[in-house]
Amino acid sequence: MTAPWLHIIGIGEDSMAGLSAEGRRLVEQAEVIVGGDRHHSLAPNVAAERIAWPSPFDAMIEEIRRHKGRRVVVLVTGDPLWFSVGARILKGIPREEIVFHPQLSAFQFASCRMGWSLADVETLTVHGRAAEQIVPWFAPGVRMLLLTKDRTSPETVAKLLTARGYGPSRLTVLAALGGPNEARFEGVAEGWTPEVPDFHVLAVQCVAGPDAQILPRTGLPDDVFVHDGKITKRTQRALALSKLVPVRDGVLWDVGCGCGSVAIEWMRAGREARAIGIEPQEKRRAMAEENALRLGAPKLKLIDGTAPDALAGLPAPDAVFIGGGISRETIAACVDALKPHCRLVAHAVTLESEAVLLSAFEEFGGELQRIAVETAEPVGPFKGWKPSMAVVQWAWVKRS
Repeated sequence: MTAPWLHIIGIGEDSMAGLSAEGRRLVEQAEVIVGGDRHHSLAPNVAAERIAWPSPFDAMIEEIRRHKGRRVVVLVTGDPLWFSVGARILKGIPREEIVFHPQLSAFQFASCRMGWSLADVETLTVHGRAAEQIVPWFAPGVRMLLLTKDRTSPETVAKLLTARGYGPSRLTVLAALGGPNEARFEGVAEGWTPEVPDFHVLAVQCVAGPDAQILPRTGLPDDVFVHDGKITKRTQRALALSKLVPVRDGVLWDVGCGCGSVAIEWMRAGREARAIGIEPQEKRRAMAEENALRLGAPKLKLIDGTAPDALAGLPAPDAVFIGGGISRETIAACVDALKPHCRLVAHAVTLESEAVLLSAFEEFGGELQRIAVETAEPVGPFKGWKPSMAVVQWAWVKRS
């Protein structure tokens, strides 16, 4: 087993004075120090060779590896494994070769400054990611702590809140936490105006206005989606999601994506979940893209194509939903691509597609259901039940 040679050290605004004795020794004796400009400024008067983060970051893995055999330190902010570069470095350098030295995280600092229990707060980031991904957490009374991109992030978050009826939400910018230049800026989302420094944490106390969208993570109403009438309806969608079992970091193939309703709810249900939508119609891809941004799933990847050909070369899925273009060939391709213990759900509304699902059920097993929903609607001065088109659902789990 290779001995550890790379030390990743969290450092705060209190610079070297805030490090443990071991951390200070490692920095002072380092031959190579890697970090951003800010990190280097927090560790002055050290004779090591200085290396800055490159762009793209993947080049840094090779740069770090190149110095193996020397005393190498990577400086990061706070906790190296909480929305920090430590996780990225672990993808390129074995765990047994690294020692992590955590400092207080920005989230810990911010929760103490706000007087919020960290266990009761949503900890998210908009640094290097689309800000829309925080939208699924908007709800009355929710508290969020956000790592930010720069001084523009509070205004971006304020606009997202206001557009969804959360304009009265309180925003607090906590800058340079734990250092001599620590500062605090406060305001509300609607009409946010404070000028703030680039380096800060944003605390959000969600307050619902009279027109707020109060939405579940899954089981969204059909009318929050832009669609052309061909949408997997709310009840059938909820049943499909329950059998697809969204998981953190999971990948969904949504075949015949349409307006993106299933893919979007998959991503809302699982943190860092991804979805790939295969949809041959440009108009529907445009609707799916709009829905993904509005509803907090900006990482939805859309592919112009038709299954099974469009499935070639895609990342292996944890789940597959087939909502359109059902064929024996598409089902076979999805069955082959699924990882063990992962799931496939397919919906059919025509007799021809029902026949394909019946054949798949007879070949593979699983669960076959016919879902019919009736909704109370006006009938003259009275009310009656109006049935929607029945959906046949086949659900299957790949065991090995």
